[in-house]
Amino acid sequence: MRVGFWYRFEIAARGLTPLILTLMLALLTVVPLRIPDFAPVTPALTVIAIYYWGIYRPDLTPIVAIFAIGMFQDMVAGTPLGLTSLVLITVHAVAASQRRFFHGKTFLVEWWGFMLVAPVAALVSWILASLYFGTLVAPRPLGFQLLLTITLYPALACLPGSSSICCAQHKLDPCISAILIAPRSSIAGSPFSPAVRRCCSRP
Repeated sequence: MRVGFWYRFEIAARGLTPLILTLMLALLTVVPLRIPDFAPVTPALTVIAIYYWGIYRPDLTPIVAIFAIGMFQDMVAGTPLGLTSLVLITVHAVAASQRRFFHGKTFLVEWWGFMLVAPVAALVSWILASLYFGTLVAPRPLGFQLLLTITLYPALACLPGSSSICCAQHKLDPCISAILIAPRSSIAGSPFSPAVRRCCSRP
């Protein structure tokens, strides 16, 4: 009974990995870096995470949890409540609907997909912010934020190391891939294939 309890607890903890990583990125987004004029162009790290998990494990990133993370980020950052939530839910819906398309594709195809989704997320954010403030928000900072977000996607998605999104599901434990990858029915393997297996198999 004791072993069974801890095993179930471990499985549940691993199942929370996507949400925990996304929440950590949300916190990282609002951490003051003391860099002049950087706050308006801070990369949308949570958009990267939600896009990634929307493709690979949408079942572990439910809409309610995404909404809560977005609301939390808005409250901490001081942005209009619900803005980030709506953007993240939109990104998740688009990514999850294209899971079959990304099956078996290379990382460049996945990055290309993000290059299409990220501008849509930025546009939705700009429209909602403009409606909230009752005036057109300056688009230039949002443009720089978009460029930084797209540029950082590969670093978060497949940078070798235990802190990266793509390797986290492999390096946390030898059998974590069985929980985070094996149950997928529509995507049998990672499009990163040999590259990810090499980076994630490092001790």
